[in-house]
Amino acid sequence: MNDSPLFCRRCGAELPPGRAEFYVVKIEAFADPTVTITEEDLQRDIRADIARLVETMSGLSEQEAMDQVYRKLTIYLCNACYREWIEHPTG
Repeated sequence: MNDSPLFCRRCGAELPPGRAEFYVVKIEAFADPTVTITEEDLQRDIRADIARLVETMSGLSEQEAMDQVYRKLTIYLCNACYREWIEHPTG
């Protein structure tokens, strides 16, 4: 951790280090890893599919494209907000 002040991501309360008054929450999200490629898929000419995909992504920055596949986030929550969040993380 650094010397910059930490704040709760939900309520904005300042989080003093070393007093056991907050949680560090690490979130990792990635696109569906269970996609199956069949033998039929391997036999197809996929050039048109690739061209469509490139066209669709042409307006995205490198970061925006990467965020569609993988994203990692660290947030800090005060004890009260953590207790609520861990039981109902989607609100």
